[in-house]
Amino acid sequence: MTVLKHPDTPPRINSIEADSLNTQERERIHAKSALFAPPEAKLADGRRDLVGLSREELTELLVDIGEKPFRAKQLWHWIYHQGATDFSKMSTIAKPLQTKLAEHFIVGRPSTTLEQTSVDETRKFLFRFRDDQEAETVYIPDRREDRGAVCISSQVGCTLSCTFCHTGTQKLVRNLGSAEIVGQFMAARDSYNEWPSPTGDTPRLLSTIVLMGMGEPLYNYENVAKAMRIIMDGDGIALSRRRITLSTSGVVPMMDRCGDELGINLAISLHAVTNELRDKIVPLNRKYPIEELMAACKRYPAASNSRRITFEYIMLRDVNDSEADARELVRLIKDLPAKVNLIPFNPWPGSDFRPSTKEQLAKFAKIVMDAGFSSPIRTPRGRDILAACGQLKTESERQRKSL
Repeated sequence: MTVLKHPDTPPRINSIEADSLNTQERERIHAKSALFAPPEAKLADGRRDLVGLSREELTELLVDIGEKPFRAKQLWHWIYHQGATDFSKMSTIAKPLQTKLAEHFIVGRPSTTLEQTSVDETRKFLFRFRDDQEAETVYIPDRREDRGAVCISSQVGCTLSCTFCHTGTQKLVRNLGSAEIVGQFMAARDSYNEWPSPTGDTPRLLSTIVLMGMGEPLYNYENVAKAMRIIMDGDGIALSRRRITLSTSGVVPMMDRCGDELGINLAISLHAVTNELRDKIVPLNRKYPIEELMAACKRYPAASNSRRITFEYIMLRDVNDSEADARELVRLIKDLPAKVNLIPFNPWPGSDFRPSTKEQLAKFAKIVMDAGFSSPIRTPRGRDILAACGQLKTESERQRKSL
């Protein structure tokens, strides 16, 4: 049984004070992120990919080739609402301009190296980018509501090395660019023929995004934020911020910034309730311990009764699944609008961990629910194609280049 140490309740500080305290740390994170920057979104022939550009950048490129700024709105509609990749199919644009655009630009997608569909209809994509690096994306359908979530990657590999996670055994190669992040969602839509973007109450299969794939999104914040702004833009894909969830292992300085700038839903990969254990299985905890993490959760602007923070908790047999652990989890989140996702451990080759028993899962869940918190036990999806939580890892793993 885990020996519990009850940390003192962290002092509450407001977001302005937190921002001041975290400025230097954010700059350090930004500098380190730059070392793993994605390649330039330009082809060998000099053409530029328009996917992943902000409206302002798109407008500037069009002005550079002698076109009026209003053309950017037309292109935005065709790229992100209609899903068009061929300029000649953009019927509201005159043919001479279609030709001119094709000479200077492309509307790209990652190429699909492998596409697998599980017996439970979960679909996993292995996407290849222009420098031949790869990342995995998963679509998880919910047939009860004819909807589903796209689990998107933010990095090639991962830098966190969480001991229970298959992805964490793959070295970080580089960050994904905004085009590559948006492109995963767009390519998944291609696969399900979900263009143009539905409007109003029209149901869509690809209805939500969860940034829970390969990588730590907050260590690639600039590219993730740019991609999410594109996806939330009302004239294009138009996905509500309430339908986007970012999962972090607890990069505290960037949590404040994400909350202030994006306001999307937050999920915390917690997995342990003491610093002693979390230091071992989630090494990031050594830098941002539980006390700091929980204080950042309390500051998160989008946290409310209608938009609860989700705490993800992998259930590991005889490691973090005792009834004492459950009671300490309740103590940690007692002042937060929160829900807990209990996730059965998904085995992968070479792992020493085992899933909790069904009986222990039920006991743990009951303690959390009796305290007033929703604590569903997540049904594993896509296990047969290694698409379940913690199982993503590209088969074409590459060595990180020396810096």
